Amino acid sequence: MSNTITTTDFNFPNQKSVYRGKVREVYNINDALLVMVATDRLSAFDVVLPKGIPYKGQILNQIATRFMELTEDIVPNWLIATPDPNVAVGHLCEPFKVEMVIRGYLSGHAAREYALGKREICGVKMPDYLKENDKFPEPIITPTTKADNGEHDADISREDILSKGIVSEEDYVVLEKFTRDLFQRGTEIASSRGLILVDTKYEFGKTKEGVIVLIDEIHTPDSSRYFYAEGYQERQNNGEEQKQLSKEFVRRWLIENGFQGLEGQQIPEMTDEYITTVSERYIELYENILGEKFIKADIANIEERIEKNVLEYLANR
Repeated sequence: MSNTITTTDFNFPNQKSVYRGKVREVYNINDALLVMVATDRLSAFDVVLPKGIPYKGQILNQIATRFMELTEDIVPNWLIATPDPNVAVGHLCEPFKVEMVIRGYLSGHAAREYALGKREICGVKMPDYLKENDKFPEPIITPTTKADNGEHDADISREDILSKGIVSEEDYVVLEKFTRDLFQRGTEIASSRGLILVDTKYEFGKTKEGVIVLIDEIHTPDSSRYFYAEGYQERQNNGEEQKQLSKEFVRRWLIENGFQGLEGQQIPEMTDEYITTVSERYIELYENILGEKFIKADIANIEERIEKNVLEYLANR
């Protein structure tokens, strides 16, 4: 499992700084470009797990950049080029300090809150008659704060975002519209692949020119939850679990092994066999979400490959 990339330490020409997120590392080039490297790190419950997953970074990067291309007619985005399977290059943006989560179904975090008896999330009321994985009458937007320094993202209401001045009302109206438009397009694309887009999150930023654009990732298995459409209603009627395409299988494995990111809990051992299983699941996710075969990049010297491709791109711009 050594052929993974879990951290980088590049020094590109005109590099100003580097930001390390949970999964991606972002290099600022001359305060104009961002070089975003998707690593093979795996995070769950806002905790980065100790071992990388082969091909995960490539999978996330290629899904995200493909969906940027498939949605650029309805929402502008930051992307300029993809010089390497693990790399996206785009415009420098000032990120909004909220993540726009939108849910079409009662699943994941919302379902866990609902099971505790809560009927409101992020200031949005949920009907009283739902069971887990039922469809909401209309998709609901449930934003979270964007955590720094390893802190947990936290639910936040529209009212709190505006009253605390985290986002101006004028900008937030745009973020809501973009979120709904992207979710609608994602739902249509998923449906054409025999899938249901259950919920997802979007991140946005503002360019130097003041244009609001989509940034980071979109419709990946790390940021989204998918169900198989075939048999969905039958499984709901029978009270069975849904067949999922998402990172939820990792969360479930962690929960079953006594870990939910809480203080004092130990991350369970990730054996080579388990890591191989996770890698295979991510490839399955890729092929189902994009409807095409996944082509593995050469990972013999993955760090050298990335550096070479980025340097060539920057030199030829």
